[in-house]
Amino acid sequence: MYSFYPSQIIEYLYCARFTYFEYVLRIPQFEDKFHKVQRGRDIHQEKLERNKSYLRKKIGAVDKWQDQYLTMEGLRGKVDEVLLLADGSYAPLDYKFAEWKEKLYDTYRQQLICYAVLIEQNYKRTVNKGYLIYTRSSNKLVEVPIDQQSKREILKSMDFMAEIISKNQFPKGTKFKQRCLNCTYKNICIQ
Repeated sequence: MYSFYPSQIIEYLYCARFTYFEYVLRIPQFEDKFHKVQRGRDIHQEKLERNKSYLRKKIGAVDKWQDQYLTMEGLRGKVDEVLLLADGSYAPLDYKFAEWKEKLYDTYRQQLICYAVLIEQNYKRTVNKGYLIYTRSSNKLVEVPIDQQSKREILKSMDFMAEIISKNQFPKGTKFKQRCLNCTYKNICIQ
């Protein structure tokens, strides 16, 4: 069985051919390491070391576990914080080195859904929402609802990814051709 990180599932959801190029043909993406990525990692580490109890109280968290590496069959990842909420449910909290621009990016939402699946599997508790903290907007807190259908879609995606790899299948490309313009595989992908 294959084990994927949330970032790999997000790539698959963006375009299934990422899975094919990266895991069947084993062609790495060779993405440049931008300053923002490294700065984001530094900020992330700082946030894990600081006590943000005022945000957790605002959320209604009664307990927390920081920097949790969780695994299950087919999925693994490190959650910045796992929160136990007052109603008995759990929620992932993720720090983003980004500004809040009144729009929730689908990649951030998908990452939280992956974390929700991991939390439910490992803690055996329901996850109905997650939280994002935008560090470049004075730690703006954004609540993200997570429904059962979204969690099922993540699980189905993992199955489709495993099928692409195990059967050497060349999947259909994305329907959104604008995505191809900045793709790291655009020079070798047949549209």
